[in-house]
Amino acid sequence: MKRVVIATRESRLALWQAEYVKALLESRLGWQVDLLGMTTQGDQIQDRSLSKVGGKGLFVKELEVALSEGRADLAVHSLKDVPMDLPEGFALACVLAREDPRDAFVSNQFACLSDLPQGAVVGTSSLRRLVLLRALRPDLKIEPLRGNLDTRLRKLDEGQYNAIVLAAAGLKRLGLEARIRSTFAPADMLPAAGQGALGIEVRTERGDLMEALAALAHQPTWLAVTAERTVSRAMGGSCSMPLAAFVAAPVPSPGSADGSCAMRLEAAWGDPTSVPVSSGGIESSSGLPVPLVRAQKTAMVRNFEEAEALGEEVAAQLRAGGAVWASNPAVL
Repeated sequence: MKRVVIATRESRLALWQAEYVKALLESRLGWQVDLLGMTTQGDQIQDRSLSKVGGKGLFVKELEVALSEGRADLAVHSLKDVPMDLPEGFALACVLAREDPRDAFVSNQFACLSDLPQGAVVGTSSLRRLVLLRALRPDLKIEPLRGNLDTRLRKLDEGQYNAIVLAAAGLKRLGLEARIRSTFAPADMLPAAGQGALGIEVRTERGDLMEALAALAHQPTWLAVTAERTVSRAMGGSCSMPLAAFVAAPVPSPGSADGSCAMRLEAAWGDPTSVPVSSGGIESSSGLPVPLVRAQKTAMVRNFEEAEALGEEVAAQLRAGGAVWASNPAVL
């Protein structure tokens, strides 16, 4: 029996994800699986926005160190927390079937965004959510919200916010679906690249794991998130880039033997200079709507190369519409 160790963050959601993969490995592959819980820098820093302290990589760096040192064999990630480019020597071995990718409106007083009174306080530390919220309701006050899922819900319950916006997937995975008052239609709140999907990361030298884990992959999801993440990579996407990219459920081609899917990739970009950011996080809204650049394209996708080509085309549309690559210092 093969024995492997999963490196995971110690938040309740991360442990659920690791336990989910553990059960798959045990039931599908017959492996013996242990968990190595770790606290990452992203978990430790709670008083500043990720865009100011190093971005999404803060949630995966310590896990990758554990892989490099041989203390763990694989790491389980929420894919939207994984940087667009992995360090040399690391790769995604597979992407699992996606949970609900939408954003959730969570409030103890109001049923949906339109019910909020003028000037209501909404919590999020996502620049993507901030610009999309300000495009919908420029009158709202958007305030920083850091911490794991339970911490964010506690801050809402303490009355610090009238509402908060969270990923529906995390709430559903933890059995907290009842906290969701409504879900945003992607047309209004376009999800982040990879949102709702889980990825398994390994060292590239571990060909044994790469081959075995391929059996767990959900290919339509993997192709979809590849297209989404390519948009982010092409735009220099990071926590300092208000960018959304999303493929609705890919439609397999009837009777196709090559696994091709029809994919409609949508993306939206907000001007970072329109987002007031302090060293402590996102400041209150200025009350002005955020103009968005949107792009979309539909194509048949059979493999990763075609998924990446679709992402590149949509990124090119964004740039043609006025979106600016994130590494340009003029917009950061």
